[in-house]
Amino acid sequence: MDILVLLVDALNLIRRVYAAQPGEDGAVRVDAARQACSRSLQRALRECRPTHAVCVFEGEGTGWRHERYPGYKAGRTPMPDALKAGLPGFREIFLQAGVPSLSFPGQEADDVVATFAAKVASRGGRARILSTDKMFLQLVSEQVGVRDHFAQRELDAAYVEKKFGVGPECIVDFLALTGDTTNNIPGVPGIGPKRAAALLRQFGTLENLLSKGGSGVGEWGERLRDHREEALLARDLVRLKVDLELGVNLQSFRYGKDGTARGE
Repeated sequence: MDILVLLVDALNLIRRVYAAQPGEDGAVRVDAARQACSRSLQRALRECRPTHAVCVFEGEGTGWRHERYPGYKAGRTPMPDALKAGLPGFREIFLQAGVPSLSFPGQEADDVVATFAAKVASRGGRARILSTDKMFLQLVSEQVGVRDHFAQRELDAAYVEKKFGVGPECIVDFLALTGDTTNNIPGVPGIGPKRAAALLRQFGTLENLLSKGGSGVGEWGERLRDHREEALLARDLVRLKVDLELGVNLQSFRYGKDGTARGE
């Protein structure tokens, strides 16, 4: 059987859909977002035709990134109270579409999705991640794909190369140099996307670049030496975990063609 697992970054879908709904924060807007998310998920199921599907939510509690770097995600706009209170309803409507949800205390959805994708790929299956989060682009391979559910396009290796100037295998090092403002992760001050891509094309990896002690890169050498630790910290923070012990059986997320979740 050809396995294709659809992994939905639940809050990425929900928050973007909610932001697109008109009106003030409140129950009416939350209900409209639920219905829109249901339609979006159903469309993704039709287009991707997965054998298995699951929506992954953020786990409650503080994760390892916050413990490692207290400033992680600082400054983000908090989730509206009405939306936060209404999240159980999204799980229900996803299940009605045949897709169960899960989360793990203290674990970010990104790491859970990445672990799922890696385990599926290691067993010869394919995974498709429904998200616009650029962090997932580090996972792109022949067996793991990322789909922008709003633009309805695949964010494949060619997209990554065109967008960032480097391949998926360099995304972690790329973000280590530029930082990730979305998550308030610092990189090397003054190094933007074009410079980061050029440095990685020249040296291959962040490790190679830093091992040179900043030599061979002109004016950027001193800056790299001065901010070596920030770059290494950023690299650790943006690299997704692919080895979590989830303790779940893939068959629990088998997707029925009649729109129901079914195990074996």
